[in-house]
Amino acid sequence: MRIALFVTCLADTVFPEAAKATVRLLERLGHEVVFPAGQTCCGQMHVNTGYQAQAVSLVRRHVRVFDPYDVVVAPSGSCVGSVRHQHAMVARRAGDVRLASRAESVAARTFELSELLVDVLGVTDVGAFFPHRVTYHPTCHSLRMLRVADRPVRLLRAVRGLELVELPAAEQCCGFGGTFAVKNADTSSAMLADKLRHVLSTGADVCAAGDASCLMHIGGGLSRSGSAVRTVHLAEILAPTEPDRAGGERSDLVVRS
Repeated sequence: MRIALFVTCLADTVFPEAAKATVRLLERLGHEVVFPAGQTCCGQMHVNTGYQAQAVSLVRRHVRVFDPYDVVVAPSGSCVGSVRHQHAMVARRAGDVRLASRAESVAARTFELSELLVDVLGVTDVGAFFPHRVTYHPTCHSLRMLRVADRPVRLLRAVRGLELVELPAAEQCCGFGGTFAVKNADTSSAMLADKLRHVLSTGADVCAAGDASCLMHIGGGLSRSGSAVRTVHLAEILAPTEPDRAGGERSDLVVRS
């Protein structure tokens, strides 16, 4: 299968390893991954802060760039949520019915990573190896907008060497919410403190998630508290394979600080 990678802004600028891991994983599973160079921001930031008119050109560009592909994947529930739930709405409110129709078509072919693996490719065991104690934070957009349910957890359970520990109050928001963390800093910090307490209670080495934004927020809190717990994107857990029989270790087994 030929799959287009929608890298997203955060993966491109802050978490490139998540995007690289997505490519390695899909190529290892036998698929061709292409990177449409014309892609840019999906416009979620603009829409969420009330600048819908300014988002129209970004929606138009996104549709033009990804329309030629049958399948699009992004390592982000948040950005996939924007493509599915905001793009056609933004185009329609701008009076561009044709763009709205094309946006709906692209959205129907756009998947978050765990959705693509489980629903489209029909796989839960990707042959991964990740020898760490891991807890999983289901991000708000993937959980509530995309309804990925237990797909990421099913993938994690099949990873060799991984000990999956349930996260208490997992469905509670981490407090990031994009500009919410800036406009409501005190509330965001209180929500983050709750999330950190739950993560630390698991005794996990790693807190995994499918959104770089939540990983950035949680990871920052863990770092400031002096915790040794690391945040790792789901793709970076699914991409590594078992060391070879000669005992050599793969570089992609390293847990990012």
